[in-house]
Amino acid sequence: MQPQKVLIVDDEPDVELLFRQRFRKELREGIMTFDFAFSADIALEYLKGLNPFDVVLLLSDINMPGMNGLELVRHVKKDFPLLKVIMVTAYGDEANHMAALGYGADDFITKPVDFTFLKERMAALAKG
Repeated sequence: MQPQKVLIVDDEPDVELLFRQRFRKELREGIMTFDFAFSADIALEYLKGLNPFDVVLLLSDINMPGMNGLELVRHVKKDFPLLKVIMVTAYGDEANHMAALGYGADDFITKPVDFTFLKERMAALAKG
C-alpha cells in the first residue's frame, strides 16, 4: 500500500518535531509520510514540482509571514482542486473559519491540536 503523503505548512520549525512525535506509529508503519514547508510560498513551489496526486492532504497554519494560510488555500484550490486542505490555527474565530471554508478548505481545526481528532479528520478526508 502506498503511504499517504501529507504536506504541513507552518512557519514554526518546532511543528515538524511535534507532528513526527504524534504520528510516530503511522510514520514507522509506512501509513503516511510528511513533508514540511515553512512558508506558503515554499509550499506552492513544492506542489508545482510534484505529480498532482503525490500529496493527498495539506495541513496549513493561517498566521504566517508573507502569504498567509487563507491566501494559500485559495491558490491551492485553484491550482490543485482535488487536494484536501485542513487549516490548523490558533485563530479559531468565526471570520477565519468562514474565510477558510469559503476559499475551499475541507476542514478547520484549532490549536492546541487534539491529535486524536486530527487523525480522525485526516482519515475521513483521505477516504474521500
